[in-house]
Amino acid sequence: MRYTRFGFVVLLAVMLAASAFAQAPAAKPHVVILATGGTIAGAAASETAAGYSSGAVAVDTLIAAVPQMKDLAIVTGEQIASIGSQDMNDEVWVKLAARTNELLASKDVDGVVITHGTDTLEETSYFLHLVVKSEKPVVMTGSMRPSTAMSADGPLNIYNAVAIAADPQSRGRGVLVAINDDIHSAHDLVKTHTTDVETFTSNEPGLIGVTLFGKQEFYRSPAKLHTAHSEFSVKAGQKLPRVDIIYAHANMSPDLIDAAVANGAKGLVIAGVGDGNMTSPALEAVKRAVAKGVVVVRSSRTGRGIIRRNIEVDDDKVGTVASIDLNPGKARVLLQLGLTKTSDAKKIQDYFDRY
Repeated sequence: MRYTRFGFVVLLAVMLAASAFAQAPAAKPHVVILATGGTIAGAAASETAAGYSSGAVAVDTLIAAVPQMKDLAIVTGEQIASIGSQDMNDEVWVKLAARTNELLASKDVDGVVITHGTDTLEETSYFLHLVVKSEKPVVMTGSMRPSTAMSADGPLNIYNAVAIAADPQSRGRGVLVAINDDIHSAHDLVKTHTTDVETFTSNEPGLIGVTLFGKQEFYRSPAKLHTAHSEFSVKAGQKLPRVDIIYAHANMSPDLIDAAVANGAKGLVIAGVGDGNMTSPALEAVKRAVAKGVVVVRSSRTGRGIIRRNIEVDDDKVGTVASIDLNPGKARVLLQLGLTKTSDAKKIQDYFDRY
């Protein structure tokens, strides 16, 4: 086959252009960091001081402290709140959910990272797990040591969280939590120690995956409904119904149950002993609450295991809901959202079975 000189030049130009296109670096994903405060943004008087002020460091400073993130993604940040997560509240939850959904709806945003205190990280992450409406990655992170501490754990946690949010493998797995080189599902995450950097676990379900300096290995996806497949949603400014948690113990009095109902609780979660149990007088108070239209969920203070219906408490007769695999804090989150739709205990039980 013979080429004219002109044809050869054209062919060569096309080949060079194709080669240049193939070698051109792919556009970096855009990850937005939403900061809420917490220990990860905390500052202490010295590198060895145990006390510190939560939320003292702004999001731009957090980003500037980890310049290596620019190799992973285009990273921008917004300050949603500057509080310790012991002060996390419904108003910030709704604001955070609304902004997260707004960002993920944009074609210019590929993932969201949220920095948060560890005290209520499991609750906020599960709330977002139920109300975020996107398959795009949402990755939460925090730290057990403030940013000024010797061997602060925050910078690497943020770096790994951005890497996970930028990773296409993270899509469709719901809200993830990246901390201490582990990747948890928001559904399963539990804090188990007051100060240890390895405080978080996922108990029986196990980790979603692991990360090491921005390289991920994924093991599984959550089994229950979440994010884009969830029927729950919130909108800016929405008020959530009051749900209180009552801690069960030996010689438990019914007074706190009655008081919570009298003060406007629309739902109660009993952090029961053992398999979601409580004293006989407390159970009588639960019956009174149910008769007044309050939805009562039985969970457990033990930290592990499943609360099944009608084992030691006759849920069908009493009218209570079994929390299944949700601990008291997460049971409260699901009950709050469930009550935005119904106060029918049977329908609420269906939510606990599926979420």
